Amino acid sequence: MAENTLGTDSPTTVNVPDRVGLEGLEEKFSTRWEEDRVYAFDPETTRDEVFSIDTPPPTASGSLHVGHVFSYTQTDVIARFMRMCGKNVFYPMGWDDNGLPTERRVQNFFGVRTDTSVPYDPTYQPPAQPAKNRRDWDVVSRQNFIELCLAQSRDDEEVYEQLFTQLGLSVDWDLSYRTIDAHSREISQRAFLQNLADGKAYNAEAPTMWDVSFQTAVAQAELEDKEVPGAYYRYAFYADDGSEIFIETTRPELLPACSALVAHPDDERYQHLFGKTVTSPLFDVAVEVYPHPLAQQDKGAGIAMVCTFGDQNDITWWRELQLPTRTLIGRDGRFARETPEWITSDRGVQNYAEVAGKTVFSAQNAVVEMLKDAALLDGEPEKITHAVNFFEKGDKPLEIVTSRQWYLRNGGRDTDLRNALIERGNELEWHPSFMQSRYTNWVENLTGDWLVSRQRVFGVAIPLWYRLDADGNTDYDSPIVPADAQLPVDPVEDVPEGYTAAQRDVPGGFTGDPDVLDTWATSSLSPQIIGRWSKDDDYFANVFPFDLRPQGHDIIRTWLFSTVVRADQLQNSIPWKHTALSGWVLDPHRQKMSKSKGNVVVPSDILEQFGTDAVRYWAASARLGADTAYEVNQMKIGRRLAIKLLNASKFALNLGATEDKILHNADDAAVVTHPLDQSLLAQLHEAITQATKAFEKYDYARTLNLVETFFWHFTDDYIELIKDRAYGSRGEAEQASVVATLATALDALLRLMAPFQPFATDEVWSWWRKGSVHAAAWPGLEPELAGIAAASQAGDVDVLTTVTRAISRIRKAKSDAKVKQRTQVLTATITAVEDRVTELEAGLDDLRAAGNVRELTLEQGEAVTTDDGETIDLQLTAITLADAE
Repeated sequence: MAENTLGTDSPTTVNVPDRVGLEGLEEKFSTRWEEDRVYAFDPETTRDEVFSIDTPPPTASGSLHVGHVFSYTQTDVIARFMRMCGKNVFYPMGWDDNGLPTERRVQNFFGVRTDTSVPYDPTYQPPAQPAKNRRDWDVVSRQNFIELCLAQSRDDEEVYEQLFTQLGLSVDWDLSYRTIDAHSREISQRAFLQNLADGKAYNAEAPTMWDVSFQTAVAQAELEDKEVPGAYYRYAFYADDGSEIFIETTRPELLPACSALVAHPDDERYQHLFGKTVTSPLFDVAVEVYPHPLAQQDKGAGIAMVCTFGDQNDITWWRELQLPTRTLIGRDGRFARETPEWITSDRGVQNYAEVAGKTVFSAQNAVVEMLKDAALLDGEPEKITHAVNFFEKGDKPLEIVTSRQWYLRNGGRDTDLRNALIERGNELEWHPSFMQSRYTNWVENLTGDWLVSRQRVFGVAIPLWYRLDADGNTDYDSPIVPADAQLPVDPVEDVPEGYTAAQRDVPGGFTGDPDVLDTWATSSLSPQIIGRWSKDDDYFANVFPFDLRPQGHDIIRTWLFSTVVRADQLQNSIPWKHTALSGWVLDPHRQKMSKSKGNVVVPSDILEQFGTDAVRYWAASARLGADTAYEVNQMKIGRRLAIKLLNASKFALNLGATEDKILHNADDAAVVTHPLDQSLLAQLHEAITQATKAFEKYDYARTLNLVETFFWHFTDDYIELIKDRAYGSRGEAEQASVVATLATALDALLRLMAPFQPFATDEVWSWWRKGSVHAAAWPGLEPELAGIAAASQAGDVDVLTTVTRAISRIRKAKSDAKVKQRTQVLTATITAVEDRVTELEAGLDDLRAAGNVRELTLEQGEAVTTDDGETIDLQLTAITLADAE
């Protein structure tokens, strides 16, 4: 390997290895890039010089899958392009390690569960193997559990960093952060307190989507509809005159929580009942019948039972009709053990005892059995399959319970704010553009503000305390706010100013908010966290608004929208100028690959099998927003491309291509005199120009296609045509022309391919150049393109293409004759239209040499149209081979 000497333009010698290969390049160059700080961000900068990327922080709760390789590669090729264009690229990496995924992983990995009443044990060590039965898991304190979460997520993050390094991501690892570290918690809490001071955060006791397994509230953006089996049960309420009013419901267990019936105002079947009361079966509770336009006349019986709460419609009706609250399902997913005050009849009390304390499933069975036993069920239940709300990470249907939670205003209850946030979407540049409709549709259909509090342990604490009055009641209206200098705080452990620890949870004292912020409430602040908002104003101004937010299209409603909300609240701005949205990786059945579906491919396996450059080639071949099949054949093509790059580069360098032969300006270009060389450089100029335009539009896949097409034309056609001249058979001037062309094309190709295949390109670069190709300029920049542009002006872009077509005809003739390609052609005749003949004449000497043709005749003729309508303007009309019989 040549020794790179600082201050020179090239290595002391051109030193090409005898044997070239891809093995070991990842480790070799990853270490070198880190040592040489190739991708380091320079904070001494101006905003115009910076290209800042709001990198998605992956959830650190297990293992990465091939979808991460796919999307992060697409971001990295953009980052590399911008760096080569002279930008000071701000490319951090974060780890989203707080929240439910980490808690669940720690629980299952160690076999532990937390109980806030258990005291902290500073010597606790988890079991070597978790107990098989959850009931036998260790019960640990809140602080012990947090320590386990911190340790486990840190271990996972080290594995992630190793894989991303192997993948060749050009991030500045000095800019790494964790969403649970002290800096992130400080920023998150400061932002929340700013929202509170501005009236954009509030707490309320209200119906809340609740996951009974995780024991936490869930936001609208975290809902997932799943098709589950169910049934319609039909039974009657009774009017004062004894008439029956039948309803149909999938949730008969909520009958004791019924607070009204509703029908459409235009439904003549029920208009006579509006304003009157009817009595519920089994529990004998009088409920009023209301008109409401949300009721569907053609659904079921056309009249609905309103319970508090079965679904979102119940919440709407309860709120708009000001119905009584009759909540029975608690946070544990079980019915209240005490008979509610609105059930007063002996029969009602007796029947409620059959559901008291039961789970929703058991309570439904009990109510159905009671209806059957009392002959109140009208017909057999109608079996159906219907969509039910689940928490996206849960495995049980959500319930709606009444609880006190914290909310951020997001336009769900404010039309003006909703429209303003839609307009924020219009300010962004979307790649691809059609993805904007997903954002707009989501904002338009919000039904409530953003619920940000979670009843969990491992997360960013809500930084508030509450005063307790003399009776021990909590004053939620005037929370105690920490001083800014105290942040980050843990209200469960820390004491507010003016109080002592002895006053915690006693009348006249205080209590700390036990909840944490939703993980999205912190990761939505990724621009503020990595930009050092509120801590370093100059630094923040140099990166914000960020230039790019890359992410998956499936989290537009969560991460993208929530980040827009926070930037609008805190900076009155959009958070970034562009957003690039990756598609999904699909399995052979066209299903999204995800850990939850169990159909993932482990990235380390394919990186070892095919090499990083091959895997990156597959990922970068897919356009933004396109769902793409996991395709091994594409990786094989990518590996072949990288190997061909090494071999073709070795050939070109061994022919004498050196740094000083590269064309930099018009004077340099004068050495290129041969029409075939000029034609290649004209094609290179066109490829660079088009590739640059595509990259500037974030269409890296088209850039790769353009570069790859030129590369194969260069290696398979041009190099084969010029070998004879490159060895000096036609004099020094002809040789100088081809060597300068080889050096210039190789230099440009290495830089063009560097964002896609960083390891192979830097390996070749190290054979003949100083430093790293990734610190070199993009060849499409005007100063870099000057030499190629000058040489291409004298050339005809079609000469090389036409000569290539001719040599292909000669090669095919030899193949058809089953002779070797080096077999001499005694005579050959090519018939073509005038323009093609002119182009062939320009490259005739190279054509003869490459085809080993002794005598080649060019004849002008008319184009021929085949039966298929194809126009042929160049034909090999005669050939005589030396070996032909």
